[in-house]
Amino acid sequence: LSVLTVACEQTEVLLFDPISSRHIKTLTEAHEDCVNNIRFLDNRLFATCSDDTTIALWDLRKLNSKVCSLHGHASWVKNIEYDTNTRLLVTSGFDGNVITWDTNRFTEDGCPHKKFFHTRYLMRMRLTPDCSKMLISTSSGYLLILHDLDLTQSLEVGSYRMLRARRTPLSSDGGTSASRSAGSRQGNDSSKIHPHREGMSPRNSLEVLTPEIPGERDRGNCITSLQLHPKGWATLIRCSKNCFNIFIFSLSQWTCVYEFQEGAPTRPLVSPRSNVGRGYIKELCFSPDGRLICSPYGYGVRLLAFDEDCGELADCLPVQTSVLKEIRSIYSHSDVVLTTKFSPTHCQLASGCLSGRVALYQPKF
Repeated sequence: LSVLTVACEQTEVLLFDPISSRHIKTLTEAHEDCVNNIRFLDNRLFATCSDDTTIALWDLRKLNSKVCSLHGHASWVKNIEYDTNTRLLVTSGFDGNVITWDTNRFTEDGCPHKKFFHTRYLMRMRLTPDCSKMLISTSSGYLLILHDLDLTQSLEVGSYRMLRARRTPLSSDGGTSASRSAGSRQGNDSSKIHPHREGMSPRNSLEVLTPEIPGERDRGNCITSLQLHPKGWATLIRCSKNCFNIFIFSLSQWTCVYEFQEGAPTRPLVSPRSNVGRGYIKELCFSPDGRLICSPYGYGVRLLAFDEDCGELADCLPVQTSVLKEIRSIYSHSDVVLTTKFSPTHCQLASGCLSGRVALYQPKF
């Protein structure tokens, strides 16, 4: 069974058959506030999170009621990840907390949970496909990477003092960087990344990256959206300049790809656009093979690639700052597009706009 789930602003979750475009069901009161994210744990169980500070578990076979509700966050819950190795559900919210939930032991009253990590200005959190790393983006311009991830060890807030410190200036050339970068700007795209790594334990060692945009070096870049390459090679981010809170009003945004494999030199990549629909966060995505990027763009979407032939990232890394190649632009909405998603199993793409319309595409090349 293939199911497309849609998180809505007004408490609802919609379910569609992506093959026939048939509407299957509407969960009218899935939450008490805006639904932000949906994550499948297996082929029947999925989780939703909301601005009502809760997470809900659902079973596709019994959609008349929740399996259970999870309480633990103190503010809007924005992200859900799932560690397939430990079967731990991982969530993050605007309270700055990353919380793990033991879904092996859930009941109608919830399941055991603990706070794994905390940082101020947290925006988004992701796990790499092999669950060996956790990436966190912040509204203060940091990209945090926890290496050799062990979710069973809770991290003390005081272990990483620099996260509470003011942004530290580093040399413009970055020295020997642990990351390469590539970007597509909406305006003038270009980027540089500065790494700093600390942590005494070999597990959960922390790397702090500071993506920079030339000409904006003294200003913070709010990293509003964070996605990972399906092979775990790179991260796809959306940046807005001059943003230190959750309301995004800047005139320009950038879509950037950063390769974060160990020991690689910094190599920025980039492309032109403006921030249509200011005040709303736009969620972008990689295709299942990692060769295409779909990015919300005004009343439509743009398909971007690393070269004209839609090559692999590893084969297209530039020596100097370069531009992501626009493969196609599609304008099919009557309002600002906020989210996009490729199907993991079919040659299909979905986009959703501010007015609530969902569009399905079947790209042909």
